[in-house]
Amino acid sequence: MAHRIGGVRCEVAQSDVITEGGKIDPSKASAISALEQLKTSAADRYTKERSSIVVIGLSIHTAPVEMREKLAIPEAEWPRAIGELCGLNHIEEAAVLSTCNRMEIYVVALSQHRGVKEVTEWMSKTSGIPVPEICEHLFLLYNKDATQHLFEVSAGLDSLVLGEGQILAQVKQVVKVGQGIVGFGRNVSGLFKHAITVGKRVRTETNIAAGAVSVSSAAVELALMKLPESSHATARMLVIGAGKMGKLVIKHLVAKGCTKMIVVNRSEEKVAAIREEMKGVEIFYRPLTDMLSCSAEADVIFTSTASETPLFLKEHVKDFPTVSAEVGVRLFVDISVPRNVGSCISEIEGARLYNVDDLKEVVAANKEDRLRKAMEAQAIIAEESKQFEAWRDSLETVPTIKKLRAYAERIRASELEKCLSKMGEDIPKKTRKAVDDLSRGIVNKLLHGPMQHLRCDGSDSRTLSETLENMHALNRMFGLETDIYLLEQKIRAKVEQSQK
Repeated sequence: MAHRIGGVRCEVAQSDVITEGGKIDPSKASAISALEQLKTSAADRYTKERSSIVVIGLSIHTAPVEMREKLAIPEAEWPRAIGELCGLNHIEEAAVLSTCNRMEIYVVALSQHRGVKEVTEWMSKTSGIPVPEICEHLFLLYNKDATQHLFEVSAGLDSLVLGEGQILAQVKQVVKVGQGIVGFGRNVSGLFKHAITVGKRVRTETNIAAGAVSVSSAAVELALMKLPESSHATARMLVIGAGKMGKLVIKHLVAKGCTKMIVVNRSEEKVAAIREEMKGVEIFYRPLTDMLSCSAEADVIFTSTASETPLFLKEHVKDFPTVSAEVGVRLFVDISVPRNVGSCISEIEGARLYNVDDLKEVVAANKEDRLRKAMEAQAIIAEESKQFEAWRDSLETVPTIKKLRAYAERIRASELEKCLSKMGEDIPKKTRKAVDDLSRGIVNKLLHGPMQHLRCDGSDSRTLSETLENMHALNRMFGLETDIYLLEQKIRAKVEQSQK
């Protein structure tokens, strides 16, 4: 059966194209030729230049919320997305990082150009957005730049609010969800695990999170900025959604002195748990069926639910009674992606709507201190990036190490068999073991030097170029043909994957 690999149709096995008379079926011969061409002409493209780590995404910095919400991938769908992405011809590994502020896909691509094209087309297919429209907002980063970007994301440097902690938890969740998924492979898994280390280290060593706020706290800050200061103590607060984001909104409201609020949620269990945690604060639960009636009586409405359709549209709000003169206007602060509040709400007199993109106004303060902390964080990220690259570089020579050891083991086993046959059949077990141990010891000592010169893990001064020169020299000397071996392995893996 034919399978498309790298845009070329390749046959699974040569036997498929041989007729009973031992002749090659002309109708299928081109497939063999294609495989041979792939093994030779594509070796440089796919193996001598190793697979690339690529991040393809959009964020609050590059795309409006309307675009991000259409491309957002719920956490429950990450495994499916990884499987579909790794089913693409030029994608070996994949991970998805989708939050309210970003939707980023990390892949290990056999070909940068083809891999990006395939992923972009996949994004278009799953979202229904034409490729040209997506490309207007996409950013692309490769290898070291992709690594640095994820480290900055995990450290909170790319967040709307510098140093916010929620993104680190979201990076951790990528690893948690990815465990056991075939496409969440060694490179991507190693990248995200290292990003977690970077995020923790930056927050510990730079104190970058001190005074920093999450999206939820920025939402509270924004609401208080828009309310007259005289109304802060009396404004009627309503929080819709008691998940992680909603709980943080409640916590930050309490931190700002709010002692009374209503929380609308699907069930009372989460609200009861929050109430138990927030002693001395009046938190009243209302079911979703009371959402509109509660909203009509509220001055500030925070929305943070997982609803994929708007909870509030113009027709729901237009007949709400006006708020007190002291408050002035009713505020809708929507921190959900997809959005919970339709943009048409802005057309209603006496109502103001803010979403996650409007939070930029909140984070304008303390620039100098943030820049200093960011510079300290960048120094840490540069150091950690080198360590990650050294780890990834060390993976380059693994196939050569394995093949060299296998080559030596074949020779050892063959020579051992010859030696033991000459010694006769009545060799004591102790003698047989001693000879076997002797041969293993000799091989291990002979391989020790070459193996050391094939490792590039940052533990010595050897550069990557020196290590790769050693690898190519050993390949030539022992005829290991690692490049073709690697390419064949990748081809077989793709074929087997497409057959499942």
